[in-house]
Amino acid sequence: MWLYSVNSHNKLPVFIMPGLRSCTLVIVFLLSASTSNAARCIYISSYHKGYAWSDGVERGLLKTLDGKCEITTFNMDSKRFKDEASIQQAALAARKLIDETQPDVVIASDDNASKYLVVPYYKDADIPFVFCGINWTVEQYGYPFSNATGMIEVAAIEPMFDKAAAITGKIKHAYYIGADTLTEKKNLQRFKTAGKKNNIKITSRLVYSRSAWIKAYKDAQQADLIIIGSNAGINNWDREIVQDAIYPISTTLSATNHGWMMPYTMFGMTKVPEEQGEWAARVAIEIMNGTKPSDIPIIPNRNFDIIVNNSLVDIAKIKLPEFIKLKAQPYH
Repeated sequence: MWLYSVNSHNKLPVFIMPGLRSCTLVIVFLLSASTSNAARCIYISSYHKGYAWSDGVERGLLKTLDGKCEITTFNMDSKRFKDEASIQQAALAARKLIDETQPDVVIASDDNASKYLVVPYYKDADIPFVFCGINWTVEQYGYPFSNATGMIEVAAIEPMFDKAAAITGKIKHAYYIGADTLTEKKNLQRFKTAGKKNNIKITSRLVYSRSAWIKAYKDAQQADLIIIGSNAGINNWDREIVQDAIYPISTTLSATNHGWMMPYTMFGMTKVPEEQGEWAARVAIEIMNGTKPSDIPIIPNRNFDIIVNNSLVDIAKIKLPEFIKLKAQPYH
């Protein structure tokens, strides 16, 4: 299901009409001359409303762009509809929106928006693009383009390994569990590279279903560290069912880079999605003020939160060092 909407901060009337493929189309009719010539921005999200990462990026984006432009949002929904044909169809619908709107700038978050939309249709085009949330590297997409710049998304893998070792002792074997998605495959490869560098054996399980994830979590108790990847793309995920399944069997330290996985994880060094949205919005404003995208360097994210799920830590009878207790936010 795509979501195609216009976010207006002018509190103007909104009319909702059903569209193709259960798409929701929200059209805002501008009623005053003062808004008719407003700057136009389009935000293309690779994923869907309700996915914690995307929601955080959008919060940062909308807050920073408030009053700067009229914002149209298009969600490609490629976590839930992840077959090639569906993603390509979503990209074509997004392309149609961009070509009809001719916005002043397009913000595109996460990998699939770049892979299926920006690269094939808008490389070195006239319309400026700001990407964010691309995992680890832009090399596979050929950035930078003359009309595009952005922020990549990196995880604090080695610092997380260091802090996990400070909590539980030397890490010789880590077990990675995540969804069977493009993003998680990229994340896993980075963990394998870091594991090899630090003499840590990495076992992995990328799954489609909740039951397979729970089984992998049970099997992972044999390791020195469980790395909790994202659950986005796992079918039938249910927070209460998963928590009820893992709490009685949790004995091994678990760690994650994803804030939304903290209900199932003991320790987190998590990325901040709002950072991606705020930075992309500030760059979009610079571009609307006349700066060329090619003059703005591509940078990685810089902010991380340290979080501890004390309920799981206590169940596993793991003692945290004082320096982590002092620095960490408790997960509630």
